[in-house]
Order: sequence, then C-alpha cells, then structure tokens
Amino acid sequence: MNLRLEWIDEREVGAAPPAESFLPLLERLLQFAGEAEGVARGTVTLTLTDDEGIRELNREYRGLDKPTDVLSFPLAEPGEEEPEIVFDGEYEAAEGDDGEWKPSEEIEHPFAGMLGDIVISVPRAASQAAEYGHSLERELGFLFVHGFLHLLGYDHENPEEERVMFAKQEQILAKAGLTR
Repeated sequence: MNLRLEWIDEREVGAAPPAESFLPLLERLLQFAGEAEGVARGTVTLTLTDDEGIRELNREYRGLDKPTDVLSFPLAEPGEEEPEIVFDGEYEAAEGDDGEWKPSEEIEHPFAGMLGDIVISVPRAASQAAEYGHSLERELGFLFVHGFLHLLGYDHENPEEERVMFAKQEQILAKAGLTR
C-alpha cells in the first residue's frame, strides 16, 4: 500500500466546484507531502463540507462555535505507534489480494495505516482564495497540506512552530506549482 486519499463530499448535490475537478491535485499533493515527510504508506480521508458542517465539528471538538477553514483529526498522537486495532469475528478471515481466503493475521486489516481525517470547508476556501488574491486550487492545496502536516504532529502554537510548518507547506505547494 502507498499513500491513498479517500474522500467524501458532504456538500449539497451539485455544489460548485465539483470535487472531481480538484481531487487529482490533492492526490498529487498527498504524494509530494508524504515524500517530503518520509511517509510512504497510509490513508488520509478528506471530507469536503460547507461552513455549517465545519462549524458543527469545530464546536463539538474544539469548543469554538464558528466556522473555520480546515480541521484535522489524527488517528495517533505524535510519537505514538499506530494503535492496535482489535477486530471482532467478522474479520477473522478475509480475501487477500490474490483472491484466496486467509486468516486475518495474514492480511492487512481494513483500517491499518489510517493517518487520520482532514475536513475542509470549500466555501471558506473559495472566500479566502478571493481575499488573498490567488486561485481556489492554491487555497485548497494549502489547506489540504496544512491538514496533512497536522496529522503528522506539526502545529503552529508559537512562532518557531509556525515558521517550520509554514515553510514545509510552501515547499510542498511550490513543488506542485501552487505559488502565490
């Protein structure tokens, strides 16, 4: 398994822009970010939502009753090993890549390698792109890479952390041609 992006679009049907228009870019950014950080395997789940959807999450998980642009939910805390996942009898045997049924200890479990979830408010990203004078693709890319780095334990609680994290973001975005 390599780095994979799974996605969910919670916006209303027909919301613009369509997710399919920018997902190839985000998949490419995931590969670039993984390469830059030495992460070769794992799955990131991306949820695209609106301001109300992200506001609810922000209120529930951060105690802030307001919309934001991006939230990250890492599966493991920085420095922790991947948590052990215990399966019930449903996963005692499963079909392997070769089509043969194998005991569960001989296959990769469906949740192994999950890095975490990133949630982006697409309307907030569009508003910020206009405010900052760059493309929606650049803003979505920035928010996605920002969220990915949070999954890996980066933060920006003080000036030094912010300098490190934002420099990494800009390096990855530049590799994809998403400069300001």
